[in-house]
Amino acid sequence: MAVTKVVMPKLSEQMEAGKVIKWLKKEGDRVQSGDILAEVETDKADVEMEAFGSGVLRKILVSAGDKAPVGALIGVIAEEGDDINAVVAQAGGGAPSAAASSAGAKPAMADRPAAVPPQPKSEDHAERTPSPSKGPESPGIRRAQETVAQQPVVTEMAPRPQAPAAADGGRVKASPLARKIAAQSGVDLKLVHGSGPGGRIVRRDVEAAAAAPAAAAAPSAAAPSPALRPVTPTVTGPEYEDVALSTMRAAIAKRMPLSKAPVPHFYVTSEVAMDRAWELREELNGLEGQPKISVNDLVIRTCALTLLHHPGVNASFQGESIRVFHRVHMGIAVALEEGLITPVLRDAHAKTLAQIAVEARDLAERARQRKLRTQELSGATFSISNLGMFDVRDFSAIINPPEGAILAVGSVRKVPVVTDEGLGVGRRMAMTISCDHRVMDGAMGARFLQDVKRLLEEPLRLLV
Repeated sequence: MAVTKVVMPKLSEQMEAGKVIKWLKKEGDRVQSGDILAEVETDKADVEMEAFGSGVLRKILVSAGDKAPVGALIGVIAEEGDDINAVVAQAGGGAPSAAASSAGAKPAMADRPAAVPPQPKSEDHAERTPSPSKGPESPGIRRAQETVAQQPVVTEMAPRPQAPAAADGGRVKASPLARKIAAQSGVDLKLVHGSGPGGRIVRRDVEAAAAAPAAAAAPSAAAPSPALRPVTPTVTGPEYEDVALSTMRAAIAKRMPLSKAPVPHFYVTSEVAMDRAWELREELNGLEGQPKISVNDLVIRTCALTLLHHPGVNASFQGESIRVFHRVHMGIAVALEEGLITPVLRDAHAKTLAQIAVEARDLAERARQRKLRTQELSGATFSISNLGMFDVRDFSAIINPPEGAILAVGSVRKVPVVTDEGLGVGRRMAMTISCDHRVMDGAMGARFLQDVKRLLEEPLRLLV
């Protein structure tokens, strides 16, 4: 029977390496095609990895907690009598290739724990503590353990008084202004130490002596020599900690400079009167049997409809061409503790407000649980990032390539507004669109934002 190679799958467009969270089968277990072999952590989600062949899991080459580049051999499925030595030898007996090393993978065999990076030689550092959420094999936090007993004694030297500088004949060297201030404040210049050029007494020396005359007094001949006084540290515990990058944070750190640096961003900001939209939302949320509508649901529905009339904004730069999309796949930014993920709500333009509310909430919940499906991790044509729940007035978002734009949404605030009737209170929300200048110009982005504003201020059209 043929030998089946188990390789690290490519589960998203940007994925370069994956981390084996845990094996659901162990060496010697029989598996069928379609069985779930392991859980793999990508830069966006935890994904179940299926077997594409039947047989016995003969060899595990990447242990739980270790990384491997996309396409690297991580296991072998074959029958008991099949020779897998050549396949294992080709993979280096379980040691990652040079590509794996560059991707951050560590050599690992199934019968030994994951390798731990070298620890600092300093005695003030302890071993890295495994992260409880990822199991005993996960990289953790390197802590600098500094107890009071281990901390070096900090000492401070009492300043040695110095004799005031005097010119030949015993006349004290001082500036005219210093003499005038000394006469007014009653300071004896013979007892003041000068900090000016050549020991000259200047204004700051006299003022310091006037504020603390005892400190300016000359020491007696019998004064004891300065002593070292130990200072007990007032703060205990680690001075700092080095937190290992999660797979998601490492991907963000790598990709964001690739967006902000080469993509020429420009920004357009507008403020929307949300009074009518807020009233509509409260009315809809008061209906029995209807899904709860959020402000973000209203924004998603508005942008999806508006993009159909502004296809130039629903586009991406392709090097020698601009790809214009005729369907709206909306990326919805979701904040996680370890980073930011943008699940994709597909064909948002064809969904009602209620459908968007249900599906967007489901995507967000599964994103926080890292249970998104592969097709929900990529393919967005436009994205929305909403920080309104954090009481953020306005901000600018970074475009997620290859998309051509992203909309940043702030909080709905009660502010004083001027109406025909006079001064009143209204609800206002700031929106800022970040645009790729290679795809669109300022006027195109401004017209799109103008229509988004108009539709939000006439929200009944969102129900059509």
